[in-house]
Amino acid sequence: MVERVLRNALDMRLRRLICTFGDVCLIVLRRRRSTNPPQIFLFISRFLLYKTDPEEFIYPVNRQILLTVIISGLILPSASADLFPTKGPVTSGKVARLRFGHAAAPKNAPLSVKRAIWAANQLRHKPYRYGGGHKSFGDRGYDCSGTISYVLAAAGLLSSPISSTEFRSYGERGAGKWITIYAREGHTFAIIAGLRLDTTPYDRYRGKWAPRWQTIYRPPDGFDARHPIGL
Repeated sequence: MVERVLRNALDMRLRRLICTFGDVCLIVLRRRRSTNPPQIFLFISRFLLYKTDPEEFIYPVNRQILLTVIISGLILPSASADLFPTKGPVTSGKVARLRFGHAAAPKNAPLSVKRAIWAANQLRHKPYRYGGGHKSFGDRGYDCSGTISYVLAAAGLLSSPISSTEFRSYGERGAGKWITIYAREGHTFAIIAGLRLDTTPYDRYRGKWAPRWQTIYRPPDGFDARHPIGL
């Protein structure tokens, strides 16, 4: 009985999605019908919350961004759902603000960007560890690409950790509106809503290597700029 109610609710919501996004949502429907009812309900709830968030009425999101959030429900493994935060500090405007090492996400930002920022805050007490964050998103320490993989997974934009080399072909070419990933052989960092997330301080490499928000500007020379589709 419960499964039938959930499936009916899913069909109703997806009929509306199909009117907005066309054939892509038909693919979502076919894939989601193979999952169990709790996962279906979680997917519906996340989309409803995002769709009805008062902030999104005030600041309408681009359709492509909204589609990215919908598809992220399929990409993010359910086993990792409890690993990443779903809430955190926010600030006015369109730029993230750093407060005592924690970043406050812009209220104007899409939900996926907010979750990326909140996830990055979780790493501020983690040490740098070469290869960290590659066998699993949950780890004792993280290297540069493991750090960026972690926050993109929290945003629903990555299904498994990837290396700096792989980030050179991630998403789309160029800087993004909200998230830009800079990658080269051996290193990766990201600018998320105006703040740099990096494992090296880039102050003549003085200081401790660790996943942190950085306030010092880092020139992107020698790096390939990439961004998630729609962001």
